[in-house]
Amino acid sequence: MAYNPKDHYFKKAKEQNFAARSVFKLEEIDQKLKLIKPGNRILDLGASPGSWSQYCSQKVGPSGQILGVDLSPVTVKLPNAQFIQADLRDLNLEQVFIEKGFPPPFDLVISDMAPKTTGIRVTDQARSFELCELALETARKFCKPHGHFICKLFHSDDFQKLKKDILGSFEKFEAIKPDSTRKISKEIFLIGIKKKS
Repeated sequence: MAYNPKDHYFKKAKEQNFAARSVFKLEEIDQKLKLIKPGNRILDLGASPGSWSQYCSQKVGPSGQILGVDLSPVTVKLPNAQFIQADLRDLNLEQVFIEKGFPPPFDLVISDMAPKTTGIRVTDQARSFELCELALETARKFCKPHGHFICKLFHSDDFQKLKKDILGSFEKFEAIKPDSTRKISKEIFLIGIKKKS
């Protein structure tokens, strides 16, 4: 099957006014595990172009809040979301939370962060693993007890290590490759359910 950038999910995202087809990955995870609830406060890492925040915005409703962080700008406008253009590694998140009026903890920390791919599989996998570790570290710090964590990994031998690390901080672990993930993609989503207090 040839790679088709304008596939069914691309068109569906356009029709539903979502910024990217990746929204359906989060939607599928949420439909399976029922993690996102009205009134939730969510930290969205790697938020650009904004489709995950769009989905969360609808789910959390007017009483919920989303704070998105990405190297690239997020241009979608949402009534219950704010976005910061920055490198997560350079940010003093505690300071950002104060400035933006977002005192932690969060109900969910979600990460669709991905490295700029080089085409060298081992390099891309290693960088993806580093971003997952960074997201997990952020979730450990700022996710509330019984809160949840979702992150994207380019599947590699580091999968087992991440699974162990997530289970160190969360009661349950799930790994999902959503139907909307391209068949050729090595993406898998790792989920930590119910952060240990």
